[in-house]
Amino acid sequence: MKIVVTKDYESLSEVAAAMVLEKMMLPQRVNLSLTAGATPLGMYKVLIERRKTLRMDQSNIHYYNFDEVPLPKAEDNFTMGDLNQAFYNHTDIDRANIHPLPVDGIQDYEHELMMNGGIDLMVLGVGADGHFCANMPGFTSFDKGVFEIPIVPGHKLYDQLLTLTPELPGEKIVTFGPRAVLRSKQLVVFASGAGKAEIIQKIISGPITEDIPASILRTHPNVTFILDEAAAALVDDVNII
Repeated sequence: MKIVVTKDYESLSEVAAAMVLEKMMLPQRVNLSLTAGATPLGMYKVLIERRKTLRMDQSNIHYYNFDEVPLPKAEDNFTMGDLNQAFYNHTDIDRANIHPLPVDGIQDYEHELMMNGGIDLMVLGVGADGHFCANMPGFTSFDKGVFEIPIVPGHKLYDQLLTLTPELPGEKIVTFGPRAVLRSKQLVVFASGAGKAEIIQKIISGPITEDIPASILRTHPNVTFILDEAAAALVDDVNII
């Protein structure tokens, strides 16, 4: 486990973008899995600008989404819509190289991914409750591969989704579980802000427990946590860059 602590969110975004760009520059097929949400927005801004100035063959770069919430009445499902708005629509990525996680047929998706070499780099955020992807406390276990979580109106996850989108969600969430995530060759986990300090301390230094799903990520043999100074405030013995 490697921990990188930066002065601020802007520096965090630069470091994360540099790690993604390093993979993009490899002269071979590269399978990336990038996260939706607020934390990666700065990283995407840097990536969009850097890609404009670099001459690189993008035909070998493939993007695999690692979770999805169906929105039956929307043009895009939740994660795909978020990634389109934040990154995909602002680049010249060949749409054939973007692989949304399907609501149905997730086992075929997992098999296809494995046949194409698996994920080379996955970039993840973590929630204040310790979730990653859609692995929420009480709704996942460490033995899960790619799986689905049924949801219905009045369900805790359903109500949480209503705070994130004006569209009514479908009947289930699909996501990479811990086992599927840990098969990635490299993980980058980032967090920003004082609101994440307590959970980051538990993820990095506390017990590995399904009550804090992201605690399992530190067992990966090639994982880097990128934290800004505020998010790392409760983590001991780290250097700030």
